[in-house]
Amino acid sequence: MKHYLLSAALLFTAGHSAAFSQETHKRIVIDAVNYMAKNPTTTRYAKLQAYAQANGMSVSELANVLGQAAFDVDDFEDTFFCGSITGDCVQAPLWGAAESIVKYTSYWHFQNHTQGADTHGNDFGGYNYQKLTVWGTVDNMAATWLKGDYLDDGHGGETGWFNADDSEYNSYGVTEKNYRIDSHSTYSMYDDFEEMPFQPIDNLGQYWYQSYVESGNPQVLGFVFHTTDLLQPHHTWTTSDLNHSGWESWVKDYYDQESLNDFSLVKQAMTSFSAVDTHSTDIRPLLTQGGAFSYSQGGIVLNSKDHYDRVNTAKQVIPHAIAMVVHLLNHAMDVR
Repeated sequence: MKHYLLSAALLFTAGHSAAFSQETHKRIVIDAVNYMAKNPTTTRYAKLQAYAQANGMSVSELANVLGQAAFDVDDFEDTFFCGSITGDCVQAPLWGAAESIVKYTSYWHFQNHTQGADTHGNDFGGYNYQKLTVWGTVDNMAATWLKGDYLDDGHGGETGWFNADDSEYNSYGVTEKNYRIDSHSTYSMYDDFEEMPFQPIDNLGQYWYQSYVESGNPQVLGFVFHTTDLLQPHHTWTTSDLNHSGWESWVKDYYDQESLNDFSLVKQAMTSFSAVDTHSTDIRPLLTQGGAFSYSQGGIVLNSKDHYDRVNTAKQVIPHAIAMVVHLLNHAMDVR
C-alpha cells in the first residue's frame, strides 16, 4: 500500500463518508464561493478572483478545487489501528461500509460539546468512546471490535503478541502530531481504542490552515473546509450512530429540493459569526462558534427522522456551514 506526502501522508480514493456526505461538503464550499460572487461588496470576492487568477484558474475552477479538497478529507489514508494480538494494522473495519465507519480517519472529525476540556488541554475534545454522553450500536460495535487495539506508531513501536508488527503508517507520529496543536499527548493515550481521546476537528482545520498560510496552496485551503462537519449535529453531540448516516444521506438528497443553500439564510447566518481577527491566523474560535451552533440547534436529528424536523434543522445548519466557509475564505484572502 502506497502513501503520498502533502504535509501528511494522504491517499485519495473513492469512498463513503462518516461526516456530511462528501458531495455535501463539496456543495457547501462551491455555494460559499457563489455567495461571495453575488455579494462582492461585503466579502473578499475581488481578492478571491485575484487568487484564482494567480493560480491559473477561473473562480469557478477554484471553487471546484476547494470543494473537491473538502470532499477528499474523508478519504485520507492516515489513520491505522493495529490488532492487540496480531499487530496487524488496518485503516477501516471489515464491517465499516455498512455502518458509515469506512475509514478510521473519520475519528478526527468531531468536537464534543457535551464535555468540557479534554485530557490534551483542548477546550473541547474530539471523539472519545469512554466519554460519550450519547451513543448507539455503531459506537458500541466499534469499541467492541477494536477493544485493546492501538494506534499505529510505526515500525518498532507498539506491537502485538510476540513482537508482531505489521505497521502501515506512523499515525501517532504524523497524524496525531499534526493535530496536536497547542496541546499535549502521550502514546499511552492511544494504546487502547476504547479509551482514545482523539484530537478535535478544529485542530485538524488549524493544521491545514497554517499549512495554507505557509504555502498558498488552494488544495490545502480546501482541506480546511471539511470542518463544516462542525455544523453536522452528530459531530458536536458526538456519536457514530443515532441516525448519523441516515441524516447525512437525507441532507444530500434534499439539498436542492428544499433549497438548503438559500442565500437569504446564508446572509442572516453571516452575522452570527465573529470574524477572525485579520492579525491572527488562529481560526479555531470561529470553528468552535459553528460547533456551538449545531450543538444548540440540531440535537433533534439524532432522534427524529421526521421530514419537517430535518428540514427545520437543515435550514439552520447548512446556511451556517456556508457562512462559516465564507468567513474562512474572507480571512484566507486577507492573510495572503
